[in-house]
Amino acid sequence: MSEKSVKFEFEKQNKNSIRFKEIPEEGMPPIIGSLYVQKWFVGESKNIEITINKKS
Repeated sequence: MSEKSVKFEFEKQNKNSIRFKEIPEEGMPPIIGSLYVQKWFVGESKNIEITINKKS
């Protein structure tokens, strides 16, 4: 199993969700790209981090 943390920053606000864009590691392509998260969960956060577990 491999674990990876991916960081995102605020990009755009919609009616019920907020779009975040991935901050890729230097020299690497994005893993996820853009991500929509519901406003009720995000609140006022401008940065989020997602942890991905890759299983065989």
